[in-house]
Amino acid sequence: MLGQKATLPPPARSLSAGLLALTVAFVMLAEVLIYTPSVARFRKVYLEEHLAAAHLAILALEATPQRMVSQDLADRLLSHTGAHNIALRDPASGRKLMLMRASPPAPDATFELAEGTFFSLIGDAFMTLAQRQNRVLRVIGASPTDPAVEIEIILDEAPMRREMIGYSRRILALSIVISLITATLLYFALQALFVRPMRRITASMVAFEANPEDDSRVIAAGRRRDEIGVAERRLAEMQRALRAALKQRQRLAALGAAVGKINHDLRNALSTVQLVSDGLAASEDPYVRKVAPRLMEALDRAIQLCSQTLEFTREGPLPTHRERFALKALVDELAALLAQPLAPDSRSADQVGLVNAVDPDLRVDADREQLFRVLSNLGRNAVEAGAARVTISAERGDGRTLIHFDDDGPGLTEKARTNLFQPFSGSTRKHGTGLGLPIARDLMRAHGGEVTLVETGADGTRFRLVLPDQPPTS
Repeated sequence: MLGQKATLPPPARSLSAGLLALTVAFVMLAEVLIYTPSVARFRKVYLEEHLAAAHLAILALEATPQRMVSQDLADRLLSHTGAHNIALRDPASGRKLMLMRASPPAPDATFELAEGTFFSLIGDAFMTLAQRQNRVLRVIGASPTDPAVEIEIILDEAPMRREMIGYSRRILALSIVISLITATLLYFALQALFVRPMRRITASMVAFEANPEDDSRVIAAGRRRDEIGVAERRLAEMQRALRAALKQRQRLAALGAAVGKINHDLRNALSTVQLVSDGLAASEDPYVRKVAPRLMEALDRAIQLCSQTLEFTREGPLPTHRERFALKALVDELAALLAQPLAPDSRSADQVGLVNAVDPDLRVDADREQLFRVLSNLGRNAVEAGAARVTISAERGDGRTLIHFDDDGPGLTEKARTNLFQPFSGSTRKHGTGLGLPIARDLMRAHGGEVTLVETGADGTRFRLVLPDQPPTS
């Protein structure tokens, strides 16, 4: 929240902790995705191994003349294979062999390995893990050692489930180790490449916010060429620009306070001098009459400088008293103002033509006095630049008024265009204050609008004023 002191988050809530937690979570998720088909594969291999052991056990029948063994030997063979029944069928030779206990249990479910698909094997594996009671399974599949022979066994599911649970625990332990190792490596890599630079940038922003005037709090940009390096360099440039703007603002505030204090007394003193200079202008002495106009010009410049400087350095938003009025009448008043010479040797209205091309029915929503000041500042600048003709036109559309200000002067210099709206910098005249256009822009922005330079050149200069209507109050 604005006004509250910014601080870096504690380690537990830092970006590093979040990255570490996400890394562990993503690695574990990857392990789960790997574990799912792995446990299904483990179950299938378990059953295939028991089919191979059953095939080997039942081959003992072929060594006997009647292809039969005693029940005691049969039980021992079945115990070694972990099965209740074993049956062998060889379609090529038609032979059939069988080992079985005296009273084998009835199977609860039958599985044919040859018909198992990827998803069905996964489903069967998780069904086995979810069982709480021992089931008797009938498993049918080709012998791993002789695919032409079909083996059928009946076995308990509980031993297989215990093996699968043990496998799952080993996978879980391995996953935890892998995730911690991966997270640690990734953590330190991200710390070096991303987190530390970001904390450095954040710390610089917090420190700069606490004291923008301290040069040491401007971040020292590194030489990295990636996005972090670009961010550091841009932040350093922004901090330096902001410091310069703050210093200029402080100077302007100090200047405004000083001008405000001395403006009243200075204007009184200048008024007295102006009265004396009026008397000097009527003197019979030719030399006095010669220098009197120059004295008047200097006095006018001094009074204008005091007034504009005080107005520009006044803090706070400019108050506006908006009303609707005819723009054409306002432009006519501007023509009368420009008819008054700005200095004894300046161009007069007889030499400067102001063309009022505004529709008589066009009405604008603005502060009349402030809009007049904007137009007069533009007009005086055009006259002082040597324009012989000024044209003002306007058009309405989309809830705003566009005012076009054109003159046929020699155009603005490169220096003037660069510092056009910079106070005390944009003037091209020797004794200009450079406040006319900055004041005009501030007045237009107080209306929610803008003044922009459209084009300038040897054929003249065009400014455009955008004046939006006052939004309705609820």
